[in-house]
Amino acid sequence: MKKNILTIAMAMLLGASLMACGSKADNTNSMADSSSEVSADAKKIGVLQYVQHPALDKANEGFVAALEEAGIEVDIEQQNAGGEQSAAQTIANKLVNDKKDLILAIATPAAQAVAGATSDIPVVITAVTDPAASGLVESNDAPGGNVTGSSDLTPVADQIELLTKLLPEAKNVGILYCTAEANSKLQAQMAMDALKEKGLTGVEYTVSSSNEIQTVVESMVGKVDAIYVPTDNVIAAGMTTVAMIATTEHKIPIIGAESAHVENGALATYGIDYFEVGKLAGEQAVEILNGKSPADIPIAYLSKDKCKLTINEEVAKELGIDTSNISMN
Repeated sequence: MKKNILTIAMAMLLGASLMACGSKADNTNSMADSSSEVSADAKKIGVLQYVQHPALDKANEGFVAALEEAGIEVDIEQQNAGGEQSAAQTIANKLVNDKKDLILAIATPAAQAVAGATSDIPVVITAVTDPAASGLVESNDAPGGNVTGSSDLTPVADQIELLTKLLPEAKNVGILYCTAEANSKLQAQMAMDALKEKGLTGVEYTVSSSNEIQTVVESMVGKVDAIYVPTDNVIAAGMTTVAMIATTEHKIPIIGAESAHVENGALATYGIDYFEVGKLAGEQAVEILNGKSPADIPIAYLSKDKCKLTINEEVAKELGIDTSNISMN
């Protein structure tokens, strides 16, 4: 288990709050193969990222890094749906019509769009908590079709354990997520179960879109002692707003599900590294490009020793929380 202590100026939260949730589709090729000339033998890969936020960006980077390490010549087309499902479907259809050799889909809505657009082109997914429950594969152990990939399932019970260590006086915990994301509902239930085991009360606070984040977070004030946030694309894209209202204005600490939450104002997390999650997907893509069928490649999960404790010391100081003896051994 790795420990990563962050010191982050809270003043940076406001400047970062213009994150791209709800923005228009972005067709940038910034992470594509950098060579000016691509041979006719290069593998054509399409990438559909559902929305721009740090976790998904890192997954994208990890995927590309795995291909580079394998030495496979690729021609990568990067596409971003800007958090719009209609844009994701349009982009998915375009990538299929372009007859890509392989398509990477980042986040559940993007994965569902691509998987629904083709049953022939190999599809690798990442940043999807439970591919089977999302209807993307027959089972996570044996996908059975043209789709496989890596899961971003986080150690939810360990994250609730961290909450109790950092906030021993907390009794009521709000769980904030978007109802449009099935994987968030799964994690919310896992959090509710973990809180119950600890003798704490969990209350779900949900949004249907990024436009509701401010109102819902404000409704939590005076009702919760802490907030837990799962890996949710809508909340992640609006994390600076969540932190500004909850922590900066009302001193409510947030326990996140991954390090980008902490970078954007949460107190702490014990979670996965999305670069490594994306890299797992990239390694699967290498197998597929070398001839293996996606049907025979199980969904990949990060091992627990790849999880790390990340604490925002600036937030801890502001809240008067001593983190010196916190560990997750």
